[in-house]
Amino acid sequence: MRPSDRGTLWLAEGFGSGRLRPGPGTWGSLVGCFWAYGLLKLPPGVAAAAAVGAILGAVPVCTRAESLLGRPDPGSVVLDEIVALPLTLLPLQAGVLLGWIAPRDLTIAAAAPWWVAAFLVFRGLDIAKPWPIGPLQHLPRGWGIVLDDVAAGLIGGILLLVAALLLR
Repeated sequence: MRPSDRGTLWLAEGFGSGRLRPGPGTWGSLVGCFWAYGLLKLPPGVAAAAAVGAILGAVPVCTRAESLLGRPDPGSVVLDEIVALPLTLLPLQAGVLLGWIAPRDLTIAAAAPWWVAAFLVFRGLDIAKPWPIGPLQHLPRGWGIVLDDVAAGLIGGILLLVAALLLR
């Protein structure tokens, strides 16, 4: 295997988190929490652009990893969870910035319940794959690997934003 292919697999497998058992997607989602934390420190427009860029970059990486591993949507490929998990928190950040919801700061210390809820909602949606998430996984190659998680993140983010609005 070429060094570039090893690097692709290392990235696609979430820096090794995708090789952890049980539940490699859960381990990858934990790595996604670190990505989310970094994004939430950025100005909102920059965070959104970085999130979209990471999602678009994950598609070819996951496509190549699928090819290298010789099976569709390999369980060890968790880059999709990593790039999609922040989508459950970015709508909350938007709600905070618009003054719709508290807390005013989405750091882990100030908003631990929201982080836990985001993680659990994202994992639940990613595992259960209700409509419209499930059909997206049947898209070809990296698109199917990544977009079902993106949908889980976006739907989870909307659900959390609605919950936050109802709780204020």
